[in-house]
Amino acid sequence: MGGVTRDPQRATLAVVAREAGVSVPTVSKVVNGRSDVSPETRARIETLLLRHGYVARGLGGAQPGSRTVEMVFDAMKTPNNLDILHGALEAATAEGVDVVVGTVPEDPLGAAWARRMTAAHREGLILVTSEINSQQWRQFAEQNIPVVTIDPINLPGPDVPSVGATNFNGGMAATTHLLELGHRRIGFVEGPPGAMVAIARLHGYHAALSQHGLTGDPGLMTAGPFSFETGFSAGLELLGRKERPTALFASSDGQALGVIEAARTLGLRVPEDVSVVGFDDINAARWSAPPLTTVRQPFAEMGRVAMRRLLRLIAGETLASPRIELATELIIRKSTAAA
Repeated sequence: MGGVTRDPQRATLAVVAREAGVSVPTVSKVVNGRSDVSPETRARIETLLLRHGYVARGLGGAQPGSRTVEMVFDAMKTPNNLDILHGALEAATAEGVDVVVGTVPEDPLGAAWARRMTAAHREGLILVTSEINSQQWRQFAEQNIPVVTIDPINLPGPDVPSVGATNFNGGMAATTHLLELGHRRIGFVEGPPGAMVAIARLHGYHAALSQHGLTGDPGLMTAGPFSFETGFSAGLELLGRKERPTALFASSDGQALGVIEAARTLGLRVPEDVSVVGFDDINAARWSAPPLTTVRQPFAEMGRVAMRRLLRLIAGETLASPRIELATELIIRKSTAAA
């Protein structure tokens, strides 16, 4: 970010925190009039703020302004988004930070987007399940807007901070579960082929097969969006064959629920005739008939971690690693059984 002028307010907060021997969020609490700081610490911080000439945002700079970050989704269409948002709001509220929620604007170059955020005094941005290109990333950097991504479709570079789940391990665990039940013809419903998470789950599927001396059969695989419709059409195609798979691993719960409906349409029973595994563990997975075996993602924790990382970047701190992956967990219910 050579040549970028940092916001003096952020720099001052970091300097004051260091001299006061406290965290930047503690300094922020004092600036924003929060009461959950001891009188001694408050007095020490206020003295240092005056010494450094800190001027808070607000009308005339006289009153401290509220701290605001932006959280942008590709589309607020899935329960996963709400869980992620809930976790992020929880972490932001704990630090006295407001969150503005929106969807990705049509701005391939990112210039207008970054300017709007600067004009609105947004301190940082969290991008959820969205694509970010190198031009947009450069615009945010030039406007000194820290960015953290959650399950990004792609990454323009390895230094872009991101939070996700262990998708490879989850794909491997789901496939291994089916293999241990005796299944050998295991179909796979992949997500969007270009999405990082879809690729990782596909690799986990292949790794589990390889460990059992098997090779993935392209004829048992299909791909599409993480949707019920994708799973339904994939289920009709794969389960309608004469030599159909005895089990199907779908890359999302929405797809898995579509597969179950396709099996019913074809007169097949789950799990007696075909076992089905999903990925996500949305609420509907517990309510489906039968309840869905799936790989659980810690969505709320992903939101909390992303928000905490963003606030650290805003404070001028350096992240130990740009990428964090939170553990997935295989949840076994009644949609899988022995071959």
